[in-house]
Parts: sequence; C-alpha cells; structure tokens
Amino acid sequence: MSEHVKSYYAATAQKTDARPALRGTERADVCVVGGGFSGISAALELVERGFSVIVLEGVRVGFGASGRNGGQIVNGYSRDLDVISERYGADAGRQIGAMALEGGNIIRERVAKYHIDCDLVPGGLFAAFSAKQMKGLEHHKKVWAAYGHTALELVDKAGLAAHVRTERYVGGLVDKLSGHIHPLNLVQGEAAAVEALGGRIFEDSRVISVDTGPSPVVKTAQGEVHAKFVLVCGNAYIGDLLPEIGGKIMPVSTQVLATEPLGEEAAALLPSNVCVEDCNYVLDYFRRSADNRILYGGGIVYGGQDSESIRAKIIPNMLKTFPTLKDARIDFTWSGNFALTLTRFPHMGRLSPTVYFSHGDSGHGVTTTHLLGRILGEAVAGTAERFDVFARLPYFPFPGGKTLRVPLTVLGSWWYRMRDQLGV
Repeated sequence: MSEHVKSYYAATAQKTDARPALRGTERADVCVVGGGFSGISAALELVERGFSVIVLEGVRVGFGASGRNGGQIVNGYSRDLDVISERYGADAGRQIGAMALEGGNIIRERVAKYHIDCDLVPGGLFAAFSAKQMKGLEHHKKVWAAYGHTALELVDKAGLAAHVRTERYVGGLVDKLSGHIHPLNLVQGEAAAVEALGGRIFEDSRVISVDTGPSPVVKTAQGEVHAKFVLVCGNAYIGDLLPEIGGKIMPVSTQVLATEPLGEEAAALLPSNVCVEDCNYVLDYFRRSADNRILYGGGIVYGGQDSESIRAKIIPNMLKTFPTLKDARIDFTWSGNFALTLTRFPHMGRLSPTVYFSHGDSGHGVTTTHLLGRILGEAVAGTAERFDVFARLPYFPFPGGKTLRVPLTVLGSWWYRMRDQLGV
C-alpha cells in the first residue's frame, strides 16, 4: 500500500489507516476519479443529494496537492475578478465573481456541519513589498467591494505589526473571510462524511481507463466501476489517463517546510495568527500551525519535479522574513504538484454527456476546488447553469506541447520575477 509523503500534515493526520483497494466489479450512480478536494467535494455534494457514489483514489485520500498545500483559505481565483471580466466579458465576469467567496463558505459550513477537526483559524493577509504592490492591493479591495466582499482592511507598515513582525513589507491587506486549516485533516474529514452518508472510497486504486460512452466504465488494475456518470478530478496527478484534457494542464511543484514547535516565539512572529502570502509573482506564503510551528512555503518548479533542495529554496527567504529563525530546527520538508492552465484559470468541461472533468486551479485550489466540486455535483443532478459558465470559457494547450511547455513557461516567469525584483 502506498503512503503519503513525509510531510508535517501526514505526521499529524488524524486518520492514518488505509482504505481497501477496488477489486472486482462495482456499480454506482457516479464514479469519481480522484480523492482530493475536487473529487471529495463533488462526492459529498452528491451523497447529500441521495446519489450512490464511488470514489477511486490512486494512492491515499489527499495524497496530492489537497493534502500537501500551504493550508490557506484564499478567496477568489488565481486571476483577479476585473481581469476575468476583461478577458471573458462582463456577463461571465459577473457570474464568476458572484461565486468567488463560495469556496471558503463551503469549507466553513462543512467543518461546522460534520464536526471536522482541522485547526480552522480565521484571517489572512496579503503582504506588499513596495508602494506599487500597495496600490495593487488598494485596487484589489475596490474590485472586491463591487462583488460584496467588504471584510477587507488595508494596513500600513505600522499596522502590520499586529499581524506579522517583520521589516520586509510596507503594508498589506487583511481578509477577514480568509483563514487557514490542516488540509489533510480537512479532506479526510470530508471523506469520512461521504462514507457516513453511504458513499464508498477505494484507495490504492489508480484508474487506467475511462470509457466515455453512454454507459461509462472506469477500470483499475484489479476492478472496474459501472456508473451513470463519471467525474474526472485527477488534477496534476492525472498523467496520461486522458490526453485530450491532460495536455491543457502542466504540473507545477511547490515546496513547504515546517520548523520545530516554537511556542511563544511563533505567536510573537504572527500575533493575530493570520496566514500570509506576499504579492510577488512567485510568492512566499506562511502561517502558524496549531502546535506553533512556522509553516513556510514558496518557489515553484515547472513540470512538477521536486526541487533539488527544498531547504536551499525556502530557508533563505524565510530568514529574510524572520531572521530570528536562523537557529530553528527544520523538522519537515516536502513538495507537491498543482495543475496550472495556460489561462491560469480552472478548466471544466465534458468529455461526453456522461463524463465531466474539473482541474487546473493554478495554485489557488483550496477554495476553488470546493466550489467546483459543488458545481460538478449540481451538473450531475441536472442543474448545469453554473457548470456551463466555466465550461464555455476558452482553454488552450501549452505552446510547445509536453516537450517545450516547461522551458517556454520558465522564460515567461523570468520576466515577472525580474519585475518583482526591480519593483516595476
């Protein structure tokens, strides 16, 4: 049986025992491929509506980005709401913007409804390095207000001290509807809710083929599921299962570390216990854990390979932010892949009238996956209006295909990194 990577989350997970693998033939109304936030969110939506559901997970529930991410509840999408409106038109922008806070609300609702113990803490902060980035946050606040999000507060450098003790930033934007969680415990808690309502989850059951016909069949090495509908939610770990959609995403690795428990020092560095992400193109993100470690992440590797040294990639920036951590022991380092689209916007659609998919949350997945999982469930239940808002958007393969997509994307990212460094 395959296991989770050796992360802080895996070491402190509440559920450690594995679920059985699929063997033989099973039947269900819906078969969900992928046991991360997208798949489990969709499965929970469906079992709440009375559907019989089987989830097939290739390794363990939450094995991918859903169980390895920074644990930050960040509202919206990986592109700002005004950019979405400019790109896709005012009508699409209005409909997409109307859903922008829903993912975080779904998380809070499910944590309360199903009594999920995942260290939920409210509050997040976007931190600015420059006056230009502060102007961007002022604009961000104004745009969000037009969509009804008024729980945002701009703070200057002096005001930052109530939230983060560092000299790196000139100001920031506090989002009171943001927050942070133990992501692996969240997805496992949601999976337990699926099972309590009659859904079945099989682990160590990597899907090897999906029949997209009118009576779809999903096959693993040891079994198969006959279903009325299939939801493909493999995200960055879909591999070559369905090349027609896999070619429109690229796996991207991000790295995280966890210090030793720091006690009062962690509370002194992050007094209000908000999670923080900076405003750079390749950003850093960090927060306190429930046991007062600092969890610090950042850096990306296009193509999804592990960084040669996570410590070398993360520690220098962590020490620029918090110099007092120079002697802190590092207890965990890990990486994980998220799925990037060329548009940096989630990709949803149909492979046939019976097979739907959702992926490509582009680094903004904790909230977005919960929203899109609900929308997948709605579509299967016969209400596809919100699904079609996303499905109608144009999506494109990466230039250069699998051979050149990584070097071409790296070239583009260098330009944005240079702009961050020059402050232009």
